[in-house]
Amino acid sequence: MKANLIFLFLLLLITTNVLSQEATIKGKVFDNQGNPIENVAVTHGSYGTSTNAKGEYSMQVPGGNTIEIKFSHISFKTYSRRVRTQKGKTLEFSPKLQVKREEIDEVIIKDEKEEVEGIVKIEAEIVKDLPSITGGVENVLRTLPGVNFNNELSSQYNVRGGSFEENLVYVNGIEVYRPFLVRSAAQEGLSFINPNLTQNIDFSAGGFSAKYGDKLSSVLDITYKKPQEFSVALEASLLGASVTLGGATNNQKLKGILGARYSNTSLIFNNSDVNANFNPNYTDVQGYLSYTISDRFTLDFLGLYSLNKYNYTPISRQTNFGGVINPQALVVNYRGKEEDEYETLFGALTGIYSVNDNFTLNFTTSAYNTHEQEYFDILAFYGIGEVNTDLGSENFGDIDFVQSIGTQLDHARNNLNAKIVNASVKGTVRKNTNLVEFGIKYQYEQFKDRIIEWQVIDSAGFSLRPPYLQPKNDEPYSPYTGAIIPYINVRAINNVITNRISGYGQWSKKTSIKENIVWFNIGLRAQYWNVAPVGIKSESQFLLSPRGKFTIKPNWKNETFFRVSAGYYQQPAFYREMRDSLGVVHPEVKAQKSLNIVIGYDYTLQMWDRPFKIVAQAYYKKLNDVNPFTIDNVKIRYRARNNAIAYATGIDFRLNGEFVPGTESWLSVGYLVTKENIDNRGYISRPTDQRLKFAILFQDYVPKIPQLKMYLNLVYNTGVPGGSPSYADPYLYQNRLKDYFRSDIGISYVIVDSQNPPKKKWQEVFKDFSVGLELYNMFDVQNSITNTWVKDISSNQYVAIPNYLSGRILNVKFAMRF
Repeated sequence: MKANLIFLFLLLLITTNVLSQEATIKGKVFDNQGNPIENVAVTHGSYGTSTNAKGEYSMQVPGGNTIEIKFSHISFKTYSRRVRTQKGKTLEFSPKLQVKREEIDEVIIKDEKEEVEGIVKIEAEIVKDLPSITGGVENVLRTLPGVNFNNELSSQYNVRGGSFEENLVYVNGIEVYRPFLVRSAAQEGLSFINPNLTQNIDFSAGGFSAKYGDKLSSVLDITYKKPQEFSVALEASLLGASVTLGGATNNQKLKGILGARYSNTSLIFNNSDVNANFNPNYTDVQGYLSYTISDRFTLDFLGLYSLNKYNYTPISRQTNFGGVINPQALVVNYRGKEEDEYETLFGALTGIYSVNDNFTLNFTTSAYNTHEQEYFDILAFYGIGEVNTDLGSENFGDIDFVQSIGTQLDHARNNLNAKIVNASVKGTVRKNTNLVEFGIKYQYEQFKDRIIEWQVIDSAGFSLRPPYLQPKNDEPYSPYTGAIIPYINVRAINNVITNRISGYGQWSKKTSIKENIVWFNIGLRAQYWNVAPVGIKSESQFLLSPRGKFTIKPNWKNETFFRVSAGYYQQPAFYREMRDSLGVVHPEVKAQKSLNIVIGYDYTLQMWDRPFKIVAQAYYKKLNDVNPFTIDNVKIRYRARNNAIAYATGIDFRLNGEFVPGTESWLSVGYLVTKENIDNRGYISRPTDQRLKFAILFQDYVPKIPQLKMYLNLVYNTGVPGGSPSYADPYLYQNRLKDYFRSDIGISYVIVDSQNPPKKKWQEVFKDFSVGLELYNMFDVQNSITNTWVKDISSNQYVAIPNYLSGRILNVKFAMRF
């Protein structure tokens, strides 16, 4: 008995000693979208295990050494990582695996959708990491070729010469909308898309298929996350904060994610040349729920509530202009204030039913309601000042003398209420290498709009009349005794109801020609709509939009795709496009039409033993029944007449890949020419004629301190035509704004994440924790978005004063996930 006890004691001692020589490594394995991967083989030499349904693994390995851990799966690229283990300790490591590129006999290989359809896929993590004032997906889009807008404060963008209104935005397959009354980026607030809820980002700059809607320029298709487990994420900075909660039931049938955001951009606007009391508050709450009722039926809900309040009390302004030779300054003193409010409610319910493995139906209904208010009374006393240029003077740079020119009174009481309700059915049928997609949708729109807006300008004691009125006064040289009329006077009350029925059908096929793989896509869209303004005769119209695409992948050593797409795109007039500059609605406005041709080339290569891809596209758009417009900051004013033709042509180029191992960066170059011919007066540049575009999105880290990371967002755009006075003839004002150059940089330090386990007790509560600094407009470049035009009646001349955007600003940011 005693011998047995001694033997057991020695065995326990030996076992304890052996175990103390080992370490434990555990964690979870995810794909690029953050979904757990089951049956991943985790090995080190003779040690091995595999992940469970939740992607979890745990394995004993030798302690006190640097070892190599290998993760392998039949559908993912093998991943290896060298780690340092400590005897008797536990190391947490949770990698992400990349999907293999394999040839599968399907209509469209999921991993090749980007090349086949000409779609740009963007990692959601890039959006969250990239420094940005707005913090939205749209900020990343502006680093792509063909996407432009010279205002970092806005979430709007132009694509290949189109306007904001020509871009489709979908969230979980449901079209969403931007505010209608906003005239400046400061009023705009938060974008509908919440980056913290986003899983997939697909973007097409043209040549998109018939399953997408009736717009001329682009498609942004967003998919929200379906969390697998409970998590809480918090972010905070000097510009606002956000909280995101996600979770799922034990049986994974109910999954949901909820996000709340708050933003206050006073820091940005207080750094401008206008001395004012800014109080912009933007808040929204979004939720996405998905419930799997059975193996064949899933029910999803997406909801949003948004409230943006913009209170603005200007005090004074000093804007220097004129250059070094003759420096001058606009000096303005203000009285009055502006109070704007934008409240939005949105809800959508979607049912997805799999009739069988090859036939799926999607039923969706959604409702959108917005209440918008724009109230202001602002009186401005302005003059032109002479700037002191004496380098030896104590008052160098100050204003020595101000010549009073006049006053300006702006007044508005604008209200808008919009309701958009729709219901749709979509279907997908697969058979062998054929894919058929179809859908039908009914949409009801009601816009109630009251516009009371006027502007009175007094120059040198004389009230300026609108330049389009006759007879013209030439005071002070000749007296004018007519009635005093506001320089701008818009008064209208509209109640417009629109009913739309639209549908589409498209066929896709994958086949081969000899040893080359090819894809076909042919589709047709149709829409009938009726516009019925109260008190005005209703109008009905019908359109057809055929579209097609051909893609070939030659049997070459390096993966290469050639792509050609063509279509006759038509965009029916939405409410804003039917309303002219005087607030009058024109239901007879036709759909704008565009014949689009896009030729694309994708080429994959290896540089420095790392993957890279070249994407190049050439495009041409011939537009008819064009509805001319002007852009003032972010406010678009349409003529509400189809009295122009236009064209847009250009080349886009992008090189993306691992410039730094393990990170994705890209370089974009674009060249565009877009012109229009209004009333057969000849071709002139459109307001979106952004000739040259150059952009860089770059990610980096310190090799010996990989937790220290850097993100750079750099954009250069040549100037666009714009900034002309109100009611001015665009043929007389083709001068361009100055070029736009901006670079934002962010530096973050990762304290805890999947590859950096907690090192201290207080860190164990976090799954992710990072701190960072963001420097906006790193070089403090003075970019301008519009001009303020000041008329001196004594000299009968206009003076253009640039309205500058934000300067250099430092932001502090914290991000954590539990």
